[in-house]
Amino acid sequence: MTFRQFAYRNVVRNRRVYAAFFLASVFSVTVFFLYSMLMFHPGIGERLITGVTLIGMTAADLILYVFTLFFLFYSMRAFMQARSGEFALLLQIGMERRQLGRLLFLEMLLLGAASITSGIAIGFAFSKYFFMIVRELLRLPELPLYLSWKPFALTAGAFLSLFLIIGLFSALIVRMRDIADFRKGVGGTADPFGYSKVKAASGIGLLLASYAAALFAGRVNVLYLAVLLPPAATLGTYYFFSHSVLGLLDFVRKRKSLYWRRARLVSFAETAAKIKDNANMFFIVAIVSTVAFLSVGTLASLASYTAQYRALNPLGLVYVSQPDNPDEAAHIQSLRRDLKQRGLAFSEVPLTVLREQSSFSGQELNVLRESDVNRLARVLGRNEIRLRPGEAAFLPYSPEAASRLEGAEIDTVLEKSGVEVAVRGTMDDLLFPAYSLGTNSVVLSETDFIKAASAQADRLYTFYAYDVPDWEETVGVGLGLSAIMSQAALAGRTDALPFFFENPGADYAVIRSTFHLLLLTGLLVASVFLLAAGSFIYFKLYTMLDRDRRQAGILKRLGLTDREFVTIVNRQLVPQFFLPWGIAMLHSSFAFLSLQAIWKELTDISIVKEMALVLIGFTVIQLLYFYLIRWRYLAHVRGPV
Repeated sequence: MTFRQFAYRNVVRNRRVYAAFFLASVFSVTVFFLYSMLMFHPGIGERLITGVTLIGMTAADLILYVFTLFFLFYSMRAFMQARSGEFALLLQIGMERRQLGRLLFLEMLLLGAASITSGIAIGFAFSKYFFMIVRELLRLPELPLYLSWKPFALTAGAFLSLFLIIGLFSALIVRMRDIADFRKGVGGTADPFGYSKVKAASGIGLLLASYAAALFAGRVNVLYLAVLLPPAATLGTYYFFSHSVLGLLDFVRKRKSLYWRRARLVSFAETAAKIKDNANMFFIVAIVSTVAFLSVGTLASLASYTAQYRALNPLGLVYVSQPDNPDEAAHIQSLRRDLKQRGLAFSEVPLTVLREQSSFSGQELNVLRESDVNRLARVLGRNEIRLRPGEAAFLPYSPEAASRLEGAEIDTVLEKSGVEVAVRGTMDDLLFPAYSLGTNSVVLSETDFIKAASAQADRLYTFYAYDVPDWEETVGVGLGLSAIMSQAALAGRTDALPFFFENPGADYAVIRSTFHLLLLTGLLVASVFLLAAGSFIYFKLYTMLDRDRRQAGILKRLGLTDREFVTIVNRQLVPQFFLPWGIAMLHSSFAFLSLQAIWKELTDISIVKEMALVLIGFTVIQLLYFYLIRWRYLAHVRGPV
């Protein structure tokens, strides 16, 4: 048998240990390859994928690459620990350290070659389905499958370099370790309840302080919290697993009525030993899971914004013309022409708006005529309003603003014209986007509007509201006006323009495609993170498998029933799976509360539903993973000693 054949048979013989590592590696290669296929698509630059999306996808590739490097390195150390007895035997029978290092290097290359080949093959096989999903997200007419050497070369080169790096590190580590280290194998720590009381209290204190700070997050202090909270929460998480949990277990151990009861003594002692040995692993799993939850949750909140975008923007097009606008007629004519050329049905409603100032608030407000507002309400299919002379109503800028202003009663004077009005409540429906009229607008009765506007012709402007039923098809309408707006925005001269133009349909198309594609990216990356987090636990379980099997045999010879044995296993596995997951859920929940507060201030929308779905979805995945690993673990531990 040649040396290469020996390496190959080692990999095959240890396939149980390498199974989770291989699957996670294949999945990482598959995701990386799919992103590469999308980025190198020949027609992708002409579609609705913005620079933000490409940056996000490139960042996801880089994150995936770096994380996979870390994952492989950690996994390789776990494999070396699990096979320490085998390495000690090989060294004792005369194998040189250089040969042992070469053996590990060849094994890693074999695993790497198999993972890369399988990942690329699976990725290419599912590329068509991936493009179909992307096509639906972007609402593209087609996104055909293509064949190019670039995605294959990028994926193969990137991951081959990863496996080469890990193989070299493994060979270097094994050559530096003494044979006595391999003879020790794996086992429990000498003092499973050894911990620092100061660090235990610090861990709980840092986490509680981080959660309390997250509850008071807002638009003003979010930047400071974004800098301070992650390091504090990370340090608190590390102290929690390395000291605080042991302190809590020690507290239980000192309560004899709880500790000295049936199988609890074995369960608590083993749990403490495994938490002490695997504190770093629990910390890594908690942080990785938190990152996965937050990435998907944040992107889901962006997708929630796109889902509510239509409700916040009831108009298809908006054109606002100032009194000194010489191009008003030409611009309106060009918009009509663009809409007709695309075969889009539309309704144009011009509204006269008066700039006034309220004596109640001292702020400027926009005043609209009752008849104009009712005409727009009829076009949009909304409820009309009826006002008597002297009455007025607020025009809400968001659904939440409408609920807050409902029943409001304010008596004010329009200072420029001296007209007294009593503002009573608000219109039932949202008619105008917030950016078009601002957040301080009212509608007056016909009589009061004529009285207020009669002497203020220079403070009147025209608001053209366009209702376009197929509003998502307005991409390309008013491109010339949009270009002028963009140039003025870049130069900081938007106030100098005699008009304002906005195409919510085109904006929505870009926002929807960007956020949905980023959400897909986040889901795939998060799935890699979660699979790797579960694999970390899998590695540790199988690292200690021989020791656990011997202990199970001893306990059974002492009279432990099978039911009691399963109870002990459950009490040991549940903390390993759900303690890091629970901490990650707590981190994510408080982070989502901060995110909700920010969204409320910026766009007045709720993301509670999306956050609940994300957390429930990950909970179901974790439960399925737990029962799968528990089933396999029990089968192996119950095997012959």
